[in-house]
Amino acid sequence: MTDIFKQIKYFFLSLQEKNLQQKLKNTTKRSFTNKTTKTIFGTAANVTLNTETKRLIELVNSNVSAIVKKTNCNPDELLAYVKAANTPVYRIKNADKLLNLIQEEEGIIFEQEGLTALFLSLITGQGIKFKTKPMFVLRNGNIEPYYMLHHFYRWYAQKSNLPGFDFKTQQKFKQFLIDNSDEAVKKFTMEDILSLQEAIARDQEATQFVLNYTKEKEGSKNVINKIKNDGGAEI
Repeated sequence: MTDIFKQIKYFFLSLQEKNLQQKLKNTTKRSFTNKTTKTIFGTAANVTLNTETKRLIELVNSNVSAIVKKTNCNPDELLAYVKAANTPVYRIKNADKLLNLIQEEEGIIFEQEGLTALFLSLITGQGIKFKTKPMFVLRNGNIEPYYMLHHFYRWYAQKSNLPGFDFKTQQKFKQFLIDNSDEAVKKFTMEDILSLQEAIARDQEATQFVLNYTKEKEGSKNVINKIKNDGGAEI
């Protein structure tokens, strides 16, 4: 299980977006549209029409802030909210070790397909499935609040229809985290790159929200120690 310090690595993904922007300049495709954003490419500049995306980002931030204030960031209450929204929550012994076999971590697991979906369906008692919907999978025991908040924020963003959470994009995101060399980036299509930028943005938004909340609750002096010393999902 990764700790909060490892989650902060997503901040540094913004530095790697230079490679993605260079790839955009070399493409010949004229436009690409996702759920809430349309990007138009011209010879002089790229224009992104993302008013709806920005509106949803602000709405997610505001709504999660209200939920966290109401629940005092209590992990069990956040999970109760997840269940009430019809997202299943599974508490499994040694969940961290089992999920590590498919390169997943405890918390929100977005839709999966193929053998990964089959593995998840079996360990969660869903029977034999080759496609699974988003779910939370965690060990039994207490959950670290800030770790839970990071996953809750991403879940809420996905439920709010922000782009970047579909199966193919999340698979590309995993690949990018493992290998973001120039050679690897060159293999991405235009759709891959723009979708990947959305996935990176969603993760950064969640991480920033957690850091802001931590500063507010514990003071900026304690944030670094919290990041360095805390463990994964379980206290």
